[in-house]
Amino acid sequence: MQVEQRVRELVEEKIADREDLFIVRIKMQSNGVLSILVDGDQGLPIEDCAQISRHVGYHLEEENVLDQAYRLEVSSPGVDYPLELLRQYQKNVGRQVKITLQDGTQKEGKLVAASDTVVVLTEKVKEKGKKAQEEEREIPFTDIKETKVLISFK
Repeated sequence: MQVEQRVRELVEEKIADREDLFIVRIKMQSNGVLSILVDGDQGLPIEDCAQISRHVGYHLEEENVLDQAYRLEVSSPGVDYPLELLRQYQKNVGRQVKITLQDGTQKEGKLVAASDTVVVLTEKVKEKGKKAQEEEREIPFTDIKETKVLISFK
């Protein structure tokens, strides 16, 4: 069984009773770091990271899943980490985001909604000699290369 698949099963087992938590990514890196990214609808407390880490670490050792040295890292995606899952988009509705499209162009605005196929963004559009106006625009997920939440210190 592949390591990442077994780790996914272990994490799902640990968070099964927590509907607010979800797996973002599990990756065994070539440098021996086993990275587990978990997020929550209301954030991810450090205690949840610790419990997941203990559960996964214990079972990996008991089952002797890895025959090499590894370092287990359990965390939530940081603010500089791009959104990957629909649930992350939905969690960030109402926040300012920067979307990089497949063609390299960028859109900035307020994330208004997200569905299975599109995100809706309200962006300010300024035409020469006119006052900036807000326009709502739908962007298909297939057009999106990367989306990051913008942090405001206002």
